[in-house]
Amino acid sequence: MGLKYNKRKILNDPVYGFITVPYPIVFDIIEHPFFQRLRRIKQLGLTHLVYPGALHTRFHHTLGAMHLIQLAIEELRSKGYEISDDEAVGVTLAILMHDIGHGPFSHALEHSIVSGVTHEDLSALFMEILNEEFEGKLDMAIAIFNDKYPKRFLHQLVSSQLDMDRLDYLRRDSFFTGVSEGVIGSDRIIKMLHVVNDELAVESKGIYSIEKFIVARRIMYWQVYLHKTVLSAEYLLIYILKRAKELAESGVDLFATPALKLFLQRKVTRSDFQNEKSLLNRFAELDDFDVLTSVKVWKHHDDPVLSRLSEFMVDRKLLKIKMFDAPVSESILAELRKELAQQWGISEEAASYFVFTDSIANSAYNLRHDRINILFKNGEVKDITRAADTLSLSVLSKPVEKHFLCYPSQLKLTNQF
Repeated sequence: MGLKYNKRKILNDPVYGFITVPYPIVFDIIEHPFFQRLRRIKQLGLTHLVYPGALHTRFHHTLGAMHLIQLAIEELRSKGYEISDDEAVGVTLAILMHDIGHGPFSHALEHSIVSGVTHEDLSALFMEILNEEFEGKLDMAIAIFNDKYPKRFLHQLVSSQLDMDRLDYLRRDSFFTGVSEGVIGSDRIIKMLHVVNDELAVESKGIYSIEKFIVARRIMYWQVYLHKTVLSAEYLLIYILKRAKELAESGVDLFATPALKLFLQRKVTRSDFQNEKSLLNRFAELDDFDVLTSVKVWKHHDDPVLSRLSEFMVDRKLLKIKMFDAPVSESILAELRKELAQQWGISEEAASYFVFTDSIANSAYNLRHDRINILFKNGEVKDITRAADTLSLSVLSKPVEKHFLCYPSQLKLTNQF
């Protein structure tokens, strides 16, 4: 009994104050090296290059989401909804491990050194390995995570358009970036939760908190997650890793930490992770320090493309970025690359690493996914876009697409842009 009690830790969180590690198995998962790795992976990647305070980690976020799901379980139980002790443990473990598959600078990494593998895929694979290690104690957590458990509302607490993941990261990211527009009433939203027809619903008197949540999410995406300078930094890292991988695959001698070197030298797909458990263990060795250490060394590499890209990252000489409503034409791209090649004395192929275009899209609310249900006093349930009366949330549900062009500051764009 003494050992179990010792595992019920109390932690001091900067957002919520004191939070509790509620179950021994949760403590055991937190102590596992797979989970401890999240301490070394920043939640917002390179966003600190724009918002200097954004240095919090995925470890912080996951513990915060765990705390919120405890509040949600307590609230739903108080209203008579049945959640057994085993289910409470299962859904807590599911939210705890929902981000365990994230790599360093996850979105940049998913576009460069691995192929066709998302962090969700890797989270599921990590859970399977942990379940073997813990002799099947994670069966229910995995079923909830994969939406295979009969009580679907438990999955919605972990992954939906009003899950504890989103409630935490909006509030936490707002706190650490200082962007106050992201502050949401997570406590009030949780207090308003109900279950109707096995789906989460929010009491109608909480509708304004939901409206603010959706608006806050939209603002945070454009002002933080898809901030144009953050995009410039993230794409710079994508091109650094892309160039490093090309060099490593062609046999060029390239410094990298052992874990990173493996993924640079080899094309790794989802099936590789499934078939070779050792690969997942090697992936679990990767964190922000592997990438940043390697980029610092690559600044002095003989390859002029890799060295210059790495210098830009290390010294924060980010590429200029310009946003457009329509795609940038190939002819304009070719013209800019030709001009840069002449200025720097490099090939136009090399110039393509410094002049490139892509697009981004954002919708604050997706009508095709799990909807946010509003429960009225007469028992009627409406989707938030039909229930809202102060904002046209149907407009916010439409994806907004923007195109962008990245280029070095040495290039001067003409009025045609």
